[in-house]
Amino acid sequence: MEKIVIASDHAGFELKEQLKHELENLKIEVDDKGCYSCESVDYPDFAHKASRDVENGIVKRGILICGSGNGMSMVANKYPHVRAALCWNKEIARLARLHNDANIISLPARFLSVEDAKECVNIFLNTPFEGGRHIARIHKIPI
Repeated sequence: MEKIVIASDHAGFELKEQLKHELENLKIEVDDKGCYSCESVDYPDFAHKASRDVENGIVKRGILICGSGNGMSMVANKYPHVRAALCWNKEIARLARLHNDANIISLPARFLSVEDAKECVNIFLNTPFEGGRHIARIHKIPI
């Protein structure tokens, strides 16, 4: 069974809960790093928890959700082995995996419908990395 880490802030809480249910229906084990309500929280606290698990190889991939998707993505991309991609439609999600080998998808809860978010996550989970010319580019990302 595949395992994935997921985290959100208060703006992404409801979408996170719906995505968790969807993932569990697909028999994917979900490690929820919070937050656990719509009460206001600081997104970095939860982005760090999830990103560390990807960075340390505890899980291969993660899902981060906040209002714009930007804050969570900015935190995640501080980790050398994390490639977090802000995705707001299917094509961006596909290219994030295909060309960038993204291992975290960051979703903007205030700008996506639940159905569009589910489609992005499905594509993120099921699109393989193309490799080839993209490998050298990915190796140039870390400082």
